Order: sequence, then C-alpha cells, then structure tokens
Amino acid sequence: MAQDREARYIRMTTEPVTKLIPSLAVPTIISMLVTSFYNMADTFFVSKLETSATAAVGVVFSLMAVIQTIGFTLGVGSGAYISRLLGRREEERADQAASTAFFTAIAFGVVLAVFGLLFLEPFMRLLGATETSLSHACDYARYILLGAPLMTASFVMNNNLRSEGSALLAMAGIGAGAVINIALDPLFIFTFNMGTGGAALATVISQTVSFFILLSHFLSGRSGIRLSIRRVRLQMEMFREILRSGFPTFCRQGLASTASIFLNKAAHPFGDAALAAMSITSRVMMFVSSALIGFGQGFQPVAGFNYSAGKKERVHDAYWFCVRVGTVALAVLGGLVVAFAPGIVALFQGEDAAVVSLGAAALRAQAIVLPLQAFVIMSNMMLQSIGQSLSATILALARQGLFFIPLIVILPGLILEPGLVLSQPLSDILTFAISIPVTLGIRRELRQAKRAPAAEKLPNG
Repeated sequence: MAQDREARYIRMTTEPVTKLIPSLAVPTIISMLVTSFYNMADTFFVSKLETSATAAVGVVFSLMAVIQTIGFTLGVGSGAYISRLLGRREEERADQAASTAFFTAIAFGVVLAVFGLLFLEPFMRLLGATETSLSHACDYARYILLGAPLMTASFVMNNNLRSEGSALLAMAGIGAGAVINIALDPLFIFTFNMGTGGAALATVISQTVSFFILLSHFLSGRSGIRLSIRRVRLQMEMFREILRSGFPTFCRQGLASTASIFLNKAAHPFGDAALAAMSITSRVMMFVSSALIGFGQGFQPVAGFNYSAGKKERVHDAYWFCVRVGTVALAVLGGLVVAFAPGIVALFQGEDAAVVSLGAAALRAQAIVLPLQAFVIMSNMMLQSIGQSLSATILALARQGLFFIPLIVILPGLILEPGLVLSQPLSDILTFAISIPVTLGIRRELRQAKRAPAAEKLPNG
C-alpha cells in the first residue's frame, strides 16, 4: 500500500503534464460520455412513446440534478481535499475524508428518497410537470428516488478514485452501469410494457451495478484510499474542508437543478412540445460538454497535487494545456452540432415538427458559443482544486445563477419562444466575460511561478 501511494505521488508530481493529463482524462472522458449517452438513451427510448413522455423526462431531469448536486458536492469536495492531502502525504486523513463523504452521501440520499416518495406528485408539479406529463413524471421519478442513496454514494466514490489518479478504476464502474442501462431500456419500456417507469428502473439497476463495482475497488485494495465507517469523522473541521472545496460544485450543480426547474416553468406556457424540445437540447448539450468536463476532471487531481506540493509551474502548464485543447475540441463539436442540429433533434422526436424546429434553434444557439466554456470550466476546476473557493464559487454561481435564471424568467415573457432559445447562450457569453477578471490573480501567481525557475537558472551578477 505504501509503495503504491509513493508511486502515485511521484507520477503526479513529475510526469510531463501533456502526458499525465490525457492518461487521467481519457478514462474520465469515456465515463462522462457514456454516462451522458445513457442519459440520452432514456430520452431516446421514452420519446418513442409520446411527446408528453419526453417532456416528463425533462421534468425528472431536475430531480436527477438534485441527486447529482448532493453526490458531486461531497464527491468533488472530498476529492479536491484528498488530492491536497495526498500532495502533503497525509494518507490517513485522506482515508477519513473519503469515508466521511461516502457515508454522508448515503444519509442524504436516504432523506431525499423518503421525502420525495412521500410527496411525489406535488414534487413533480414543483419541478414543472404539466397535467399531461404528470403521470409519466411520477412513474419515472419513483424509481429514481429509490436509487438515490446508491447514486449519491457512487458519485463520491467516482470522484475520490479520480482524485488519487485512479481514473481507469472509476471508468470501469461507470462504464459497466451505462452498458447495462442501454441494454435494459428497450427491454423494460417496450417488451415488459413498463413505459417511462421502465426507463427509470433500468437506470436504477445500472446505477446499483456501478455502485458495487466502485465499492469493490476500495474494499479489495485496488484503490489507495480505504473506506470504512470506523474512519468517519463527524468533525466540524472535516466537513468544513469538504464543503469548502465542494461549495463551488454545490452552487454549480444546485443552480443547474434550479435552472432546469425555471426552464421547465418558462417552457410550460408553450406546451409539451416546448418542454420536449428543451429537454432534448439539455441532454444533447450535456453530452457534448461532458467531454470537456471529463478532460477537466483529469486535470483537477494534477492541479491539487502539484499546488500543494509547491510545484505551481506544473499547475500553470497543465491549466493552459487544458484550455487550449478544450477550446479547439469544443469548436469542432460546436460546428458539428450547428451543421446537424435538425437531424439530431429528429432522432428523438422526428414526427413532431414543432419540437424539431424549436430544439434545432436552441441547439445551434448554444453550440455557437460553446468554445467559450473551455476557459470558464478549466478556470473553475483549477480554482476549486487548489482551494480558492471564493473565486471558484463566483464562477460557479455565474452561468446558471447570476445570468441564466434572470434571463429565462425575463426573456420568454418579452420575446416568447426565442427567449427560451437565447437565454443559455447569452448566459454563457456573460459568464466568459466575468471569468477573465475573476481568474486574474491566480493566473498572475502561476505565471510568476512559471518564470521563477528560469530566472533562478540565470548566472549571478
């Protein structure tokens, strides 16, 4: 165990970042793409039922965002903290942080499941369900809530594996669950005639498989981190460190959930076609941007490790490497979405011309500004990983909170459906603008650290 941890430390602090980050990011990118793909698979298969069923998936997407908020807040928070602890070689404290986050996530998942099931119908109405989509939404959400405790804990384990540099182990759990979900969707929806509830049951079964695969990595010793209820520390200092690192994610994911509810509410007056179109758009754009998020999650442990180890010049190189690669990749992906937007939407709801028209317009508007997200997301992830929680929180609040929610409340009332289309891209532009001054201080610090080694090599006098 000690030798494995020493080998991980040496690798994270000495291997060239242009080699290290892709090796960590590729498994994570695959995990993110596969996860997004099977989220889209739910939408794809459910869309074959009727437009109101597709609208219901968009409504329950808000619930999924709540579950992800809990899991990612504790997972990313503990993961960033663990990276810094491992960079300082405090292995026992890292085990305690992972165990505390894991069991806390399960507890929150149980609470969400109990209250969600007790108040299921009003909960779905709160999330934006129409009268025609309500029954579909309840069928879907019932199973998702039952699986909430395992889903939240899986997000924690997945992030903690990546935080120690074990991205391949994280990919194995997520990938296996995704394949199972895609296989079970048509079986439960159509063969067993379970409708939208079948899609949700397939998701819960796949998430359960992922949970036990991920847990096996910790219990078998394949991970350098040890999970045990005996290592849980119900200490204010522990929770403060986890939540301080995870708070930007809480803001980002929590606001994504809130923004999804506001989007559903804004689309509600325009009927199930608008709800379905925006649901499809959200899933497709999540799939496209998931590659960048996966790349950034490969960067995060590198940033946390090296910043804590005093190797800030490596953080500088890693950050700008990721920004350059991310911008180019998103430009290419955005161009493809612009070119094929109507066909993409038609794959889900081709028989409904209103859904195709509105969905294609929304896809194109968001794809045009997609490359701007590379700088924003990488900046946010870097700030979060190195413990700059205030700046990270400001960026996390910006996209969905400071800009999107006000825009989606105001614009549809002023310009009708074009307001649904333009709110997100306008928010992305404004977020990029604010990210430049927010990151100025840390970019200057890293640039000076990059120049310092070269200056030290100059002859005296």
